[in-house]
Amino acid sequence: MAEEVILQKEELKNLVVKKLTEANVSEKHAVIVADVLVHADARGVSSHGVLRTEHYVKRMNEGGMNRNPQFKVEDKGKSAVLFDGDNGMGHVITKHAMEKAIDLAKENGIGMVGIINSSHCGALSYFAEQAAEQDVVSMVMTQTDSAVVPFGGAEPYFGTNPIAYGFPAKKHKPIIVDMATSNVALGKVLHARETGKSIPNNWGVDAFGNPVTDPNLVKNLLPIGGPKGYGLALTVDVLSGILTGSAFGTSIATMYGDYKNYRRLGHIILTVDPGLFITKEEFLSNIDQIIEELHGLKPAEGFSSVMVPGEPEQLKEEERLKSGIPVPQSIYEYLTS
Repeated sequence: MAEEVILQKEELKNLVVKKLTEANVSEKHAVIVADVLVHADARGVSSHGVLRTEHYVKRMNEGGMNRNPQFKVEDKGKSAVLFDGDNGMGHVITKHAMEKAIDLAKENGIGMVGIINSSHCGALSYFAEQAAEQDVVSMVMTQTDSAVVPFGGAEPYFGTNPIAYGFPAKKHKPIIVDMATSNVALGKVLHARETGKSIPNNWGVDAFGNPVTDPNLVKNLLPIGGPKGYGLALTVDVLSGILTGSAFGTSIATMYGDYKNYRRLGHIILTVDPGLFITKEEFLSNIDQIIEELHGLKPAEGFSSVMVPGEPEQLKEEERLKSGIPVPQSIYEYLTS
């Protein structure tokens, strides 16, 4: 197993900011990107953590991302806007777009923001949490490039096309649902490669469509739940791609390989004021009740308790903010080079 280095949150963020600013990313944008990446590592979702830094720097240096984007916001109705990210860093674009979506929900009850001309935006849980901190319900989706074989197919069409939902609570931490529509995100396979670990045989297939446990042999991924994950992936691509006027399916620019051209990704954000139909206090209290009732259920054999979605990651974050965040030695060496 590959060696790891343990770093404190701020130390790790500073290393990422340093690498990005060396690539002439503004410090303001670099800090946001670092915050999103370290958020993922702290929660144990290393597939979307600081290991991505080298890729972003490479794409930036080769012209595939805009260092100095000029964002544009176009009203599309009382509760909807189209947010043009001008091909900047997706983390920054999506954070600013979520701020706009939160404002729309607070003003009008609901908000919808379509995002165009973006790039990889990192862990969607970050943005769902961003809304939950403002007591706003949210749904965030993003398309990704073709990497998942559809149910019944032998070659890929849709990407991992993740979905995230955020439900704020009153006493408890928010419920955060963040999942790829593939069995796992591609980044988990990449992390397994970095750390020298094998993977379960339902994560991906080789070039011949055979399930593999060696992450280095993975050519494409499998949809979660067979036809159900396939249907969800299609839904995400329609909403974040076709609805926003972005590319879709196999037309989406790849993340790895073509570093010179903008990816022009589409994302979609939906926000809802929790007081839209009932009072905000009732909603928040009822989310607390759901959490407490789930916690009160008898756990199955092998489990110590029933948790709500996102809770394992929240507990991991609490632990790592005290003990430090593990980073593969190879990634640490890159960040400090």
